[in-house]
Amino acid sequence: MHIPDGYLGPVTYGSLWLAMSLIWFYASRKIKQTLKASEVPLLALAASFSFVIMMFNVPIPAGTTGHATGAVLIAVLIGPWPAVMAVSVALMIQALMFGDGGITAMGANCFNIAFAETLSGYAVYRVIAKGRDASLKRQLFGAGAGAYIGINIAAFLTAFELGIQTALHTGPDGRPLYSPFPLSLTIPVIMTEHLVLFGLVEAAVTVLVLSYINKSHPELIKEMR
Repeated sequence: MHIPDGYLGPVTYGSLWLAMSLIWFYASRKIKQTLKASEVPLLALAASFSFVIMMFNVPIPAGTTGHATGAVLIAVLIGPWPAVMAVSVALMIQALMFGDGGITAMGANCFNIAFAETLSGYAVYRVIAKGRDASLKRQLFGAGAGAYIGINIAAFLTAFELGIQTALHTGPDGRPLYSPFPLSLTIPVIMTEHLVLFGLVEAAVTVLVLSYINKSHPELIKEMR
């Protein structure tokens, strides 16, 4: 889902850079209020985990890649707002050091994956696993469902942002200046890949890791108790 440079026009990437700047500011304040000093190393490990898992990219049409992110998994472990920052850091390092995702598109990539995927997926998890007396199976199901839905929301946003470029930016001859793929192509192609493959991978990774942590280090799980 990494959008490279040259696929989004300034209207799109500029507005998403602005949106993410406000989100990062709010997230940093929430982290100061809620994250314990003993959990700071876990935040760093979460960013590293997200970075590593997102390096396994599978190219798909429309100028993007598909991959797991670990966003909802991290949100369950350390909370949604720390997860927003952890995944954002992973995306920034990938873009700046490895060229995985564009610099101009970094705000869009962070909005789609670090923000929208994390918070929507975590919300699904909390609805399903609400209550401290929820069974482990329900908690794991909630985390898996949240991971599946969250990554597909991120995929839809990516497809939408790419697809609207043909309507927003065209040259005098009518040719698109940025992403040349219309919504009629980006949405079915990107969503099919994520609904059929990447969403299931994301859900499986989330459930397997949480199941292991629940058995070996249950104290590390912030909400799943």
